[in-house]
Amino acid sequence: MNKKTRNLTLCALLSSMSVISLYVASLWPTGQIGLTAVAALFVTGAIIESGLLFGVYTYIISSFLAVLIVPNRLTAFLFILFFGYYPILKSLIEQLKHKVLQVIIKLLVFNVSFIIIQLLFSEIFLAAFSIEIHILLILLLGNIVFLLYDYGFSKIIWLYINRISKRK
Repeated sequence: MNKKTRNLTLCALLSSMSVISLYVASLWPTGQIGLTAVAALFVTGAIIESGLLFGVYTYIISSFLAVLIVPNRLTAFLFILFFGYYPILKSLIEQLKHKVLQVIIKLLVFNVSFIIIQLLFSEIFLAAFSIEIHILLILLLGNIVFLLYDYGFSKIIWLYINRISKRK
């Protein structure tokens, strides 16, 4: 099989796995955010195995199919507005040499995404927290959880590259 055919096939397979994860996330409310984050791992797999462009293709295809297929639109939009494109940005950001700058840019991306999601879904997402102090507290806690997520995500990527992938 030639390389382009392999990459397209892998992109399609990983996109379908991502959509399956999003579909299950929409049916399982207690695992919604976790399984939406898992769906992003398939974008990461495409980046590692086939390159950044195929990661972008996987994100676009998964997003499009999620809007069409996934019953809970909030799950699809969480993927589209943050989890799905984050592996793409993460791979670009981590090419910078300065670790502090990497963290600052990642936190900026998270905070902008959080604010957009909160503004778009304020009636669903964080509706109980109409006082700004609570939203700021949630944003602060969200930043801490995001940093833990990013650290864990990096460890999963390391594990995949060094233990599973044949592309060393």
